Amino acid sequence: MWPMRSALLLAGFVAPVVRGLSPRTEIADSYDFVVIGGGQAGLVLGGRLAEDTNHTVLVLESGGNGDDYRDRIDTPAYSYFDSLWTTPLNWAFYTVAQSNVNNREIYWPRGKVLGGSSAINGLYMTRPGENEINAWKSILGDMDGADNWSWDSFYSAMKKSETFSPPTDDVKSQADITWDSSTHGSDGPIHASYPGFTFDQVGQWSEACESIGIPISDDMYGGSNWGAEVSTSCINPSNWTRSYSRTGYLDPLPDRGNYDVLANAHVTRILFESSSNLTANAVEYTSDDGKTRNTVNVTKEVILAAGSVGSPAVLLHSGVGPKDVLSDAGVDLVYELPGVGQHLQDHFSATLKYTTNAETAGSTFYDNGSERNNPLFLTYIDSAIAYVNASKIYGNELTTQYETILSKMNDSIPKSTYEDTVIAGYKAIYNTTAQIFNSPTGLIELLFMNSDGNGDIGVTAALQHPYSHGRIYINSSNPVDYPVIDPGYLGNSIDTEILINGLKLARTLATTSPLSTNLTGETKPGDSCQSDSDWSDFIRSAASTEFHPSSSCAMLPKDLGGVVDANLRVYGLKNVRVADASVPPISLSTHLMASTYGVAEIAAGIVRGFWNGEDSKDEIAFSGSESLSNVTGTTAGSKASSTGASGKGVKHNGVEVLKVKRRMVIWGICIGVAVGFL
Repeated sequence: MWPMRSALLLAGFVAPVVRGLSPRTEIADSYDFVVIGGGQAGLVLGGRLAEDTNHTVLVLESGGNGDDYRDRIDTPAYSYFDSLWTTPLNWAFYTVAQSNVNNREIYWPRGKVLGGSSAINGLYMTRPGENEINAWKSILGDMDGADNWSWDSFYSAMKKSETFSPPTDDVKSQADITWDSSTHGSDGPIHASYPGFTFDQVGQWSEACESIGIPISDDMYGGSNWGAEVSTSCINPSNWTRSYSRTGYLDPLPDRGNYDVLANAHVTRILFESSSNLTANAVEYTSDDGKTRNTVNVTKEVILAAGSVGSPAVLLHSGVGPKDVLSDAGVDLVYELPGVGQHLQDHFSATLKYTTNAETAGSTFYDNGSERNNPLFLTYIDSAIAYVNASKIYGNELTTQYETILSKMNDSIPKSTYEDTVIAGYKAIYNTTAQIFNSPTGLIELLFMNSDGNGDIGVTAALQHPYSHGRIYINSSNPVDYPVIDPGYLGNSIDTEILINGLKLARTLATTSPLSTNLTGETKPGDSCQSDSDWSDFIRSAASTEFHPSSSCAMLPKDLGGVVDANLRVYGLKNVRVADASVPPISLSTHLMASTYGVAEIAAGIVRGFWNGEDSKDEIAFSGSESLSNVTGTTAGSKASSTGASGKGVKHNGVEVLKVKRRMVIWGICIGVAVGFL
């Protein structure tokens, strides 16, 4: 932890979070809508659906409320220097051994708290490009609802979630930041801004990129996501705190009696009425590691928002998924849907390390640097990036490389399944990804890492459109056991080739002035790494996730191994939808926060429109400009209903209900270790 003196200084900038709490012991036995997952997408859905006061809404979150760690959540720099990865707020998943990376099991941190990974991540707020969103839509063909996923619709949804603020004059000048306010939102729940403190070397990033032919982006938020920039981050500049789905979509809500949130409630399965048209009528959950199970009834819909790991796992434990997976796990088949958990994609990355004569964020924090006691220092976050497209990486070899990609499709069909529809879907995604290769959209992301704990500087290269796919599956009928994560990293040799070229470009950038003036030597992998074979060895030994898994409940036609249609309905289930990062059928060239907020906003509009008989996507009641300081200390107001849709309260074992910011939020007291998903 940082010195008390710094804590006291920071307190002058960060608005206090007052938690007025009053306990009760009952929740409803029935709700119109039950949202599974109170993470990034789930709190968007819960808040938006509850705007229709004639509907009752319950959000079930496996993790806790995070209040015991709120200072560490709120302080941007603590995502590096006092990381929540070592706390109960992290699922701390691992993949199975990956055969193409020296049989390493790759660490997958995911948020286990209200707000999900938006509460513990690196705060990058970037957006995908128009080319790739339209490519997503093209896979859907003439499917009903496909227009929801056009660029115009998706762009509008992302802007809707956002309130943009420009940097301070000092940070703008020092970091060489450019922006276009017209491409950003102005009154959404999530703040997109810049830290209140930066370093000179951050301002050298874009100039060095331009020197090697990577253009400086005037603004990559309006659909042209390529070039170099200092990106926006999810920071509320009114108090320099993290802006995440809880602070945006939960804490500031007005008085409502139709909305409950139950934390420490791990969903074990969805229950269905027995009929040919399967209808979910209840959700089962546990608050004590499976020792006891409770059910809550559903009158309208269940919406899965448990993330790329959790959403397919809940479906599988509910008996919905590939027949062989369910049989091997000992779960009774309810509906055979081969695509559940398939098509998993992730950004794979590796980092070059350099010693430096400059003061970095890491050396400032750990070595008591000159700005250590500047309270604004703790607002710093790494945000200098560049999205580099294939034409820059391959130049005159672009056409040859494209043909090579197409020729290798059949070499890497996932071995995890021989189901024809899933294989057809893999080929469709592969061909679509290859078409994006030919566009200006970023193929590799380069990131400037100024916060290493030993004071080094890193330059990371991250693959954005992998041709290798994996899957999420279960090997146990116990729903509190972790699912199996197999991303299939580097199963297609094209991914290794692209990442090698990205790392070579990263080295060129690091040795280019003015960035190179502060770098005194490469320590990882070191000067001995020269040949493609050397680079391949380095990748196998050092590459890891960029923390952006997606596509495990892919929106595709059913005959392509899809899980949801364009209206987010799970095939074969009358009233179950999925709305989170597991839905995009292709990996997107971006950090996933903005796109996930976009998915959730569109989903809320689809659901509200269906039940209200109209398009409700533009009916926004949140005041995104309302900061935490505006609602601090407000605890009065009407109680939330304890009866929900049924008019009858049910007491649950070990449940405590707390009222936060005028709305009932329920924290289940978990006995033992609660296990669940983001």
